[in-house]
Amino acid sequence: MLDRNWRCEAGEIDIVAREGRTLVVCEVKTRRGLDYCHPGEAVTWRKAQRLRRLAMRWLDEHDVHPDEIRIDVVSVVCPPRGDVAVEHLRAVC
Repeated sequence: MLDRNWRCEAGEIDIVAREGRTLVVCEVKTRRGLDYCHPGEAVTWRKAQRLRRLAMRWLDEHDVHPDEIRIDVVSVVCPPRGDVAVEHLRAVC
């Protein structure tokens, strides 16, 4: 992990990581259940584009030179009873 909860006036990136030569910007979405939607569905195309812009801002401030940028989502479902479910959705856009 390179950074977490990185903020600027344009928004926040939950996790910035690196996988090989790829910069991975990861949005973490948590829900108590699936009544409304899967947490990963909360990351729309518009949100993913915003994360991509934030990744460019992050790169402007850090000495990291990736070959590519990938947007991932970690979805966490914490039901009132039962096990927590964690899912890593890679390259959502």
